[in-house]
Amino acid sequence: MPDRRHETHVLLVEDEALISMIVADELRDRGFVVEEVGSGEDALRHLQSGAPVDIIFTDVNLPGSIDGGELAKRARAMRPELPIVYASGRYAEFGLKGMVARSLFVPKPYSPAEVCTLIERLSAQA
Repeated sequence: MPDRRHETHVLLVEDEALISMIVADELRDRGFVVEEVGSGEDALRHLQSGAPVDIIFTDVNLPGSIDGGELAKRARAMRPELPIVYASGRYAEFGLKGMVARSLFVPKPYSPAEVCTLIERLSAQA
């Protein structure tokens, strides 16, 4: 099977700049193309622009009116097969009821290397 990481585009939605930078650097080191945005609104604009996005990795708690849960719903309305990976330290509050079908959840704090391995697996399934 060919190595798909070099053509996999990850939309990283995280409002904490340091976390975003660390995860994005790890993903880029593994060959992914990463677009970093800090809000649900920015993520939707990126999707609406037609830019390539193969996987969304989003924090649940984002500033503004569009949190990670709402972002996932709107993203799936545009691209029904788009893999979504949520991250939050508040799974008990968000839970399965907030997640779109066929999505994954990563509890905070997480290891950037573990997140990258998960995204590698998702990209291999695409």
